[in-house]
Amino acid sequence: MAVTSSTHRVNFGEPRNFVTTFKSKCKETLFPDDPFAEFKDEKPSLRARKAVQYFIPILQWISTYNFKMFRYDVLAGITITSLAIPQGISYAKLANIPPIIGLYSSFVPPLIYAIFGSSKHIAVGTVAASSLLLAETIGEKVSANDDPDLYLHLVFTATFFTGIMETALGFLRLGILVDFLSHSTITGFMGGTAIIICLQQLKGLLGMKTFTQKTDVISVLHAVFKYKHEWKWECVVVGVIFLAFLQFTRFLRQRKPKLFWVSAIAPIITVIVGCLFAYLAKAERFGIQIVGHLKKGLNPPSLHLLNFDSEYLPITLKAGIITGFVSMAEGIAIGRSFAIMKNEQVDGNKEMLAFGLMNIIGSFTSCYLTTGPFSKTAVNFNSGCKTAMSNIIMALCMMLVLLFLAPVFSYTPLVALSSIIMSAMLGLINYDEAIHLFKVDKLDFCICMVCFFGVTFISMDVGLMLSVGLALVRALLYVARPAACKLGKIPGSELYRDIEQYPGSVLLPGVLILQLGSPIYFANCNYLRERILRWVREEERFSDSGSNTVEHVLLDLSGVSSIDMTGISSLSEINRILEAKGIKISLINPRIDVMEKMILSKFTEIMGRERFFLSIEDAVEACRFSLQKDKKLDQSAIALRVSAGDE
Repeated sequence: MAVTSSTHRVNFGEPRNFVTTFKSKCKETLFPDDPFAEFKDEKPSLRARKAVQYFIPILQWISTYNFKMFRYDVLAGITITSLAIPQGISYAKLANIPPIIGLYSSFVPPLIYAIFGSSKHIAVGTVAASSLLLAETIGEKVSANDDPDLYLHLVFTATFFTGIMETALGFLRLGILVDFLSHSTITGFMGGTAIIICLQQLKGLLGMKTFTQKTDVISVLHAVFKYKHEWKWECVVVGVIFLAFLQFTRFLRQRKPKLFWVSAIAPIITVIVGCLFAYLAKAERFGIQIVGHLKKGLNPPSLHLLNFDSEYLPITLKAGIITGFVSMAEGIAIGRSFAIMKNEQVDGNKEMLAFGLMNIIGSFTSCYLTTGPFSKTAVNFNSGCKTAMSNIIMALCMMLVLLFLAPVFSYTPLVALSSIIMSAMLGLINYDEAIHLFKVDKLDFCICMVCFFGVTFISMDVGLMLSVGLALVRALLYVARPAACKLGKIPGSELYRDIEQYPGSVLLPGVLILQLGSPIYFANCNYLRERILRWVREEERFSDSGSNTVEHVLLDLSGVSSIDMTGISSLSEINRILEAKGIKISLINPRIDVMEKMILSKFTEIMGRERFFLSIEDAVEACRFSLQKDKKLDQSAIALRVSAGDE
């Protein structure tokens, strides 16, 4: 223990052993919420029960469930079912698979999520972005028109791989990987995806039969005008009417939020009216295409349809991983957003596990990729859902539809589905958020725009990867060029703050106080060394103008969470360079991981324990004492020389 000029002491205790350190790091990485802390002192039987409830969330709330909650969940479940039917059919068409698969996907997965999901508000279903991404990725290898059976089998296989990936990430507690999809990236991706999905729906809106499989804007617009001889004015008229109705209900919801249910049931009303119109007016005679036959019955098994042929394995793996990451990030972000409104928390690792299990089981039961879509979750939240029981209600309602009502929806006009998709996508183009990003952080805005234009003009996966790559470059720049600042004392206080942020701060004569604000690694230690020496040189230039020269450099390490051997070597080099200039360096408040490595590397012995301080005040007091002592020695030396001269 080193005694400073005050009563505070720096801890130079024995470093923790490897096992203790490793357990601590794993706990913070994998279980940052410390879920077992609340009952670690309980009886073994209670701990086991709590552990089971932690991993199977339905067991946490089912014991306190009551009829009052059930009433709200029934209302919410029925409401989201009315949205799930048209969305299921629409998004299945977007993925180029049979529409009935979209209805199947709203039956089994919600049941699985209700058991393992941690969010009370997420309503499980298919999403437009992942549907289009699946179609684009698998369509590179197999055409949905030329070989629809093989294409469908590959979609099921990609869904299986998505489930395996999500389950593995959730089981290994690797929710941190989802954080690499930043808010800016998701905003740009959703906006770009919305644009290309809207343009692709021109096929249904114009009544076209021939279209491109590509998703970029140029290819889509080229196809629209290349085959303009297929345009049908009847489809345009019907589509515009449906789209105007849907947009009006969205406008009504924005003006009067209590009427959210009008917007929620608008898609099913569009489908019902479209079915009646197509049936009574014999719409097919006028070129208005309909969905076609939808057979009754529950999900048939599809385990035997999974295709692991080496020829198609790379494309299904690619589709599963990319769409899995996108849908997982979207679902977790949406769940957290609505949980915050209720001052609740959503565990990302539990969500990944729930998404993974429902996609694995879904791939076995003729379902394709599902997650927590925004529109359906918003309706579920606004309907007053209390628990995940609303997903069970939705699944039961969908079961009744599959058993008795599926053939009714076979008359749904494709132009109605296109209108529903376009209306939903227009709400995903978040202009206000892009403007906000531009005002607050230009680099975040660039990341958003790279994803947006990459998705719209190249492809969805390329746009996503470019944006993630730029975000990672930004993160690496923060690591390689960490924040550091010079501190001064705020007059009338004991506070030391950045002189750039607080220009009135006072610099102490002969003392240079620097604050380092990030881990010291091989990637940034050279920069930190040069930055510290540059500050010293700047002070020396000022000293030529009459100021006191630097005699002490204080490094505040409170914000340095870790250090590697290259960083320790760099600090040793800084110490040698400054000592050669007659400058003493001191370290303030190294954190436990940093201090342990300094002790083990003998750096504390090289520096001297007397040069470690617990606070800036302690270090400054010691510097003042040293400066006063040096001044007295200098005055004594001058007196001796004067006395010798007199003699």
